[in-house]
Amino acid sequence: MPLHTGSPGSEPSRERRRLALNPFFGEADPIGGMESAPPRHRLPDGPMAPSIAYGLVHDELMLDGNARLNLATFVTTWMEPQAGVLLNECRDKNMIDKDEYPRTAELERRCVAMLADLWNAPDPSATVGCSTTGSSEACMLAGIALKRRWSARNADRYPSTARPNLVMGINVQVCWEKFCTFWEVEPRTVPMEGDRFHLDPQAAADLCDENTIGVVGIIGSTFDGSYEPIADLCAALDALQARTGLDIPVHVDGASGAMIAPFLDEDLVWDFRLPRVSSINTSGHKYGLVYPGVGWALWRSPAELPEELVFRVNYLGGDMPTFALNFSRPGAQVVAQYYTFLRLGRDGYRAVQQSSRDIAVGLAKQIEGLGDFRLLTRGDQLPVFALTTAPDVAAYDVFDVSRRLRERGWLVPAYTFPANRQDLSVLRVVCRNGFTADLAELLTEDLRLILPDLRRQPHPLSHDKQAATSFHH
Repeated sequence: MPLHTGSPGSEPSRERRRLALNPFFGEADPIGGMESAPPRHRLPDGPMAPSIAYGLVHDELMLDGNARLNLATFVTTWMEPQAGVLLNECRDKNMIDKDEYPRTAELERRCVAMLADLWNAPDPSATVGCSTTGSSEACMLAGIALKRRWSARNADRYPSTARPNLVMGINVQVCWEKFCTFWEVEPRTVPMEGDRFHLDPQAAADLCDENTIGVVGIIGSTFDGSYEPIADLCAALDALQARTGLDIPVHVDGASGAMIAPFLDEDLVWDFRLPRVSSINTSGHKYGLVYPGVGWALWRSPAELPEELVFRVNYLGGDMPTFALNFSRPGAQVVAQYYTFLRLGRDGYRAVQQSSRDIAVGLAKQIEGLGDFRLLTRGDQLPVFALTTAPDVAAYDVFDVSRRLRERGWLVPAYTFPANRQDLSVLRVVCRNGFTADLAELLTEDLRLILPDLRRQPHPLSHDKQAATSFHH
């Protein structure tokens, strides 16, 4: 055994030893932490024990609603434990640093290729795409590409004499209104009429002119879960081109439906099989079955995404092409998306989405059977349906129903439709993976329990019908 002498050098200085210790390793004074709560609107003067900090935050979050009972949101509220482990393992990876995390970048590339194949791109290997923080960013990127292509075609008129416009249904998600405001594009919206709660193809074509950068069609409207007729929209624009020469591209906002239709409605033609469809977006964190936030934007070919929009950044030693509104973001959700694609495959996705649709259709039928409600949609497209009170119901309205269900833990949004159906107020139910038939039965039972009290009201209690009880997008 070798012999050892004393220390070969002097002890590190006090300052050196201070810097050698992570401050998080030091326990704070437990008594001080228990005597008074920290301030809420400024940083505390000193640290506290991690157990105390956790307890304070944990207890405050107990006041949030139960995500599994939130029937207002389209966002995924359940994933497998193995997906949670992967998310935890990748939470510190910066998605933008593709040189340092090349395998995460490779999984992103594979996801784009899988979506290009799923959406029937004519040449999936040539399809251009990227991950985003969600569909809102993906829609912004698609809109920017449409505007830039239009401005290139109209360089002699823009920006001095021509103002670009975008045609869409009044039912679009608010991100499209934001796009038009942020990027100075005139929104031209097709209003609702009668029992048509989304875009009318011919009405959309009639709004187009030489300044139209594109038309947005939606696979899965957030208002009622219905698909817009994308093939009919493209046909109307084909006819417009034949008459006028105007070649108007279509972007499909498939935030929800682009991860439903390929598995449950395979004969429905809405995607890159239509030559006029130039780009598609979806939310991986909706029916892509991943926790928030990840979205995807794909363009048919490089021709649909102007090269000048792609920034090639020399970042941490690597040449990185990027098209995004932000820079750093976690790679965990991209990894979780790839895990889910790998885990389920086409047959698995088909089974999960079919289960959600079956539950939605069954729940809609049960609620209709109560007699107090009229269904506007039945959950047979998106697993989503909208309903209103029956014509003979005068004692209460949908806002009263939403409020009473909230007392029992359910978040079911009530809101008024836009032009020209502001007279119509509805409830909407979103059925997602994790919302089981048992939960649907419990919701129906709770409706049965609150209806007698609602029927005894002298009149609806709502005063401001424009104030939605929940965020309905």
